[in-house]
Amino acid sequence: MESRLKILGHPVHPMLVMFPVALLVTAVLFDIVDTVGGPDFLGEVAYWNLTIGLIGGLLAAAAGVFDLLAIPTGTRAKRVALTHAAANVAVILLFAAVWVVRLNADSRAAGGALIAIEVVALGILGIGAWLGGELVDRLGVGIDRDANLDAPSSLRPAAASQRMGDVR
Repeated sequence: MESRLKILGHPVHPMLVMFPVALLVTAVLFDIVDTVGGPDFLGEVAYWNLTIGLIGGLLAAAAGVFDLLAIPTGTRAKRVALTHAAANVAVILLFAAVWVVRLNADSRAAGGALIAIEVVALGILGIGAWLGGELVDRLGVGIDRDANLDAPSSLRPAAASQRMGDVR
């Protein structure tokens, strides 16, 4: 199935995803370096990366809803897409909680507990990103009009006959 939301023929959701992912990962890295004795400004930079990453994440999520709603119910693609969406909503909520705490703090720097939450959020983000790759690369969601929305997981090895090209 092709994406319902496109710009110049290209799906919008994948275009928007890379920015929040990069900003959130960088924010956590800056927070870790700041905490172990790096330059003081890194905590502030991490806070602003987090702020912009959350805004970008909300925009990417909004674009993703268009594709999610277009996936037929009862397909493996729908199940993977719902799990992908749930994981990414959890990421946004965790990072938003960290952001709220830092917003009202005397310092924009994160401490150990906030960094722990950020690391957990990054783990979930990795799972959500993998599921997004599964949707696009394995199931063809958003890119292929004739996609197999019930293709098996990429974690399952292909049958020996498929790997060998059915050579007998």
